Amino acid sequence: MEKYRKVLILSLKIGIGSCAALHLAEYMNLNYAISAGTITLLTLMTTKWQTLHLSLWRIATFVLTIFLTWLFYPHIEASWIAYGIVLTILVFVCEILDLRSTISVNAVIAAHLLTQREQLEQAVVNEFLLVLIGIILAVLFNLVHMNRSHRRHIISNMSIVENRLQMLMGALAAYLSNKQMERNVWEDIVSLEHDLQDCVKEAYEYQNNTFHSHPEYYISYFEMRYNQCQILHNLHYEMQKVRTMPEQAHVIANYMLYMADFIQEKNYPEQQIHHLEEIMSSFRESPLPQSREEFESRAMLYHIMMDLEDFLKFKSRFISELNEQQLQIYWRNDMENAEK
Repeated sequence: MEKYRKVLILSLKIGIGSCAALHLAEYMNLNYAISAGTITLLTLMTTKWQTLHLSLWRIATFVLTIFLTWLFYPHIEASWIAYGIVLTILVFVCEILDLRSTISVNAVIAAHLLTQREQLEQAVVNEFLLVLIGIILAVLFNLVHMNRSHRRHIISNMSIVENRLQMLMGALAAYLSNKQMERNVWEDIVSLEHDLQDCVKEAYEYQNNTFHSHPEYYISYFEMRYNQCQILHNLHYEMQKVRTMPEQAHVIANYMLYMADFIQEKNYPEQQIHHLEEIMSSFRESPLPQSREEFESRAMLYHIMMDLEDFLKFKSRFISELNEQQLQIYWRNDMENAEK
């Protein structure tokens, strides 16, 4: 539903914005007034920063187009040759600067100026006003964005991701306890990895629709969860290699169930790391394995514990990289309210 909502909002902004640009250009009696609506259509992107960035480059490449037409149109009689030279140089520069999205509008502007090269100065003013109307309407309509509902959807996804990670951790713990697997854990992990990639993209979109720096918190959060999901991917692969489950496997399984309860946004993992270190220390003091098979299984369990440590350290690193503003907005305020 969120996808369709965003598409509907973008469609409405483009449709209404283009109509408004066309109406304003007609009201100003500009030639080729429809071009103003088209410029709004081509400039209005999914995020505010994308629209502002493209608008600035539209103006810069417009200046380049005017310079090229001034340089060649008055001095080359054959229209097709003059237009071809201008377009060739324009495309070359835009491709070098990775500005392909500006080519179509400037090609149309160059064509308009070619038909009016006897009155080039007036035509340039006309085209500049069309570009100005188009980008101003695009910027104004892209300021209308449902950031509040977008943020709520991101926060909802955070909770869903945490629940899915907890379920996966519990399923892997059950596997270590030699219990029957009720779900296809491999498919669940791959599905979560794919969904987390979408969550990262959505977090970038949300950040680009605000004028604050702190929303990058959501990007860092979902990237952290994606890394943790890959750890679970490795855990599942390693567990399948364990031929026989030694008694220590039950200890790790119980620890994983304990650990799953702390897969929450506002949790410092120091206590879980300390608990894991105690388990690893006790394993070192346990009697040596008596067979090759037991030795290989114990070695694999040790790798599993190292992966669990990495899982926790990703969260610890995420917290340590938060700046003071992010801690105040996303952690301390909520934690203080919870304490009241």
